[in-house]
Amino acid sequence: MDGVTPIGVVGTGYVGLVSAVCFAHLGHHVVCMDVDEAKIEALREGRAPIYEPGLDKLIDDISGRLSFTTSYDEVLDACRILFIAVDTPPSASGDADLSSVQRATREIAGRGGERLLVMKSTVPVGTGERVMADLAGLGATDIAYASNPEFLREGAAIQDFLEPDRIVIGAFRPEDGDAVEALYRGIDAEVVRATVPTAEMIKYASNAFLATKISFINEIANVCEQVGADVREVARGMGLDHRIGPHFLQAGIGYGGSCFPKDVQALKQLAGNSGYHFQLLSAVLEVNALQKRRVVNKLKHWLGGLRGKKVALLGLTFKPNTDDLREASSIVLAARLQGEGVTVSAYDPMIPAGDHPLFPGVTIVADPLEALSGADAAVLVTEWPEFGRLDWSAAAVAMRRPLLIDGRNFLGPDVAAEAGLEYDGIGLGDAHRDAGEPG
Repeated sequence: MDGVTPIGVVGTGYVGLVSAVCFAHLGHHVVCMDVDEAKIEALREGRAPIYEPGLDKLIDDISGRLSFTTSYDEVLDACRILFIAVDTPPSASGDADLSSVQRATREIAGRGGERLLVMKSTVPVGTGERVMADLAGLGATDIAYASNPEFLREGAAIQDFLEPDRIVIGAFRPEDGDAVEALYRGIDAEVVRATVPTAEMIKYASNAFLATKISFINEIANVCEQVGADVREVARGMGLDHRIGPHFLQAGIGYGGSCFPKDVQALKQLAGNSGYHFQLLSAVLEVNALQKRRVVNKLKHWLGGLRGKKVALLGLTFKPNTDDLREASSIVLAARLQGEGVTVSAYDPMIPAGDHPLFPGVTIVADPLEALSGADAAVLVTEWPEFGRLDWSAAAVAMRRPLLIDGRNFLGPDVAAEAGLEYDGIGLGDAHRDAGEPG
């Protein structure tokens, strides 16, 4: 495995494409395969189907080592090592839906040959053993398996791949783990070698713990509002303790995205299927859902009722520096507000103006001041940097009532007051004493 290694990547979604591009950046020849012909055609033309800072430039820089195909035969002819990076969305029961993993496995097994399948997709503990059993049932005894979970943050995925905190590799045979580890040569990070089930659990446990930190600080924020404390200072004081750390202690309206919601639910379901009731994760999920309701209650408190009002949502994606709307708080907020009889307008720098299937009835516009025009209140949902540069004084003039519910504590009471805004954040305690407690 010394030198350049041809790598196949099955699935060109977020994880697959970023991983493929970064492996090519490390010097490997990478063949990306996807059944979505439109996506592959766009990639051949140099257009990435996702937004990730720096991704387009990196694709241009390594174009000679990166190719795209819709053919399993083409990727299998070129590559012995195949990364599986297909979607594993939640099923109706809350378990991870492994149908795409199973289809990819059958396609590869049916073409024969000695292969090493490396699972990048987030899969439940025990998936590796089930895949090996399926392969044996198909007579594909020359195919080996390893687990190499990803830990990529949208908006910082390239940095996370090239400068990771750790590289986790689980394998049934030491030589397969060695082959995967060799692909990361040139990256300075601790390599965690483990069994396949342990590697699978590291991924789920990591995401569940981070989600727990978010729900915990949101609970603290809710108590801060009752007792007059400022959750920002509470979090800073907590984070200086090296046992706790400052990360993921930003109070707000909850987590979203493609990982935390489904992974927390899947781990809870996995535990339940094993006969264990994971009470803590039940609370984490409940708190995350309730944070959106608290924003609606804040609007009711300030406006004295919502029917007939207009509310502007600033930011729609689940976090800045991505175009990802999966499990975004904005979707829930928009639906709940419309259910209360509110007219909803919205702006996000990555979401085109016009109709959007995830936001039926919402007027999405191309300028934040247009979204705010005539609004009775605004909710800052996503902390895009451009909202820090917005002329908030002009925003206050444009609004029917200059009320901002800051769902990320991004702007701050002082900036809001200077701009002439009424302001309410999350867990700011004394900053809201004059306005009373949210209903």
